[in-house]
Amino acid sequence: MTTKHNFYLDLAFQIAEKNLGKTKLNPSVGVVIVRNNTVISSGVTSVNGRPHAEFNALAKGNFKGANLYTTLEPCTHHGLTPPCTNLIKNKKIKNVYYAFEDPDARTFRKANKILKKNKIKSKLIKNKNYKDFYRSYYFNKKFKLPYITAKIAISKDFYSINNKSKWITNKYSQNISQLLRSRYDCIFSTSKSINADNSLLNCRINGLNNYKPDLFIIDLNLKLKKKLTLYNLINKRKTFLITCLKNKNNIKFYKKKGFKIIFIKSLNTKNDFKILFKHIYKLGYSRAFFETGLTFLNSLLSYKLLNSLYVFKTNLMLKNNGLNNSSSKNLKKIRLNKKISINLNNDTLYKSFF
Repeated sequence: MTTKHNFYLDLAFQIAEKNLGKTKLNPSVGVVIVRNNTVISSGVTSVNGRPHAEFNALAKGNFKGANLYTTLEPCTHHGLTPPCTNLIKNKKIKNVYYAFEDPDARTFRKANKILKKNKIKSKLIKNKNYKDFYRSYYFNKKFKLPYITAKIAISKDFYSINNKSKWITNKYSQNISQLLRSRYDCIFSTSKSINADNSLLNCRINGLNNYKPDLFIIDLNLKLKKKLTLYNLINKRKTFLITCLKNKNNIKFYKKKGFKIIFIKSLNTKNDFKILFKHIYKLGYSRAFFETGLTFLNSLLSYKLLNSLYVFKTNLMLKNNGLNNSSSKNLKKIRLNKKISINLNNDTLYKSFF
């Protein structure tokens, strides 16, 4: 029975992955409705967080006596919408199986009691295949901060810049990088990185072309070039400029281009970073993806502000063609022991948690 339950929960997680990073401060939840060993409906949390997955799965049809599989404990509180436990009761669901308890204090371990009162059986079934799926959501709830993920590409001899090419890794790794972007609601970079690469920082692969995570550019001294390709995307996504300077002429230019300006006093200490990240969370962002150079990554590592890190490592030695703008000693200390099972030809992808 446990194997069967995990099969349907795996399906629910695969559905939840569709909107991971697109549901604001709400978690992306997947739901599968099963009757007589047949999936009769499914749903995922809508983009921007409403309606919930249960509502989308149970919107139409007769579900009397069916089993509901959900990746997260159904909500029990009245928010912008009624509790999902009410909907489950009204649709006469027989059994509810869920893989994680909701850390939200308004719901935590309450669904089981409410459903039981309405003669609906429910059971927590932990799913090993997706044990890290809600790591970011749990972090959000506990610390009221966005979950910080970074990525970096390096050569076999730990260089992050190739003097002979714009790229360290191959096209397969580049496509995966764009897929990863789609799982975060905002991307962070620096004016130095963007100026050097004229990067767009969007999702340029089939099926994700229209998804453009909002962009935060750290530009403390207002050195962002005034002619870049990304200016063409400002009217299609929110773009923020984070700066210490209040030069009226420059600020006027960037505002006219469509940038939203965030002023900070400094970004020199761990506390400075935390103040900034708390502000980002209050703006409604829960998952931030950092694509910066090694210098900025070293700051995140030194201050222990990273929650996870993707490392794309090529099998090639750059030797004299390799360059780093900062020491790679912090990077070398990271144990690259969690290898992602994916074929990238001569590249390898690792993920580390902190």
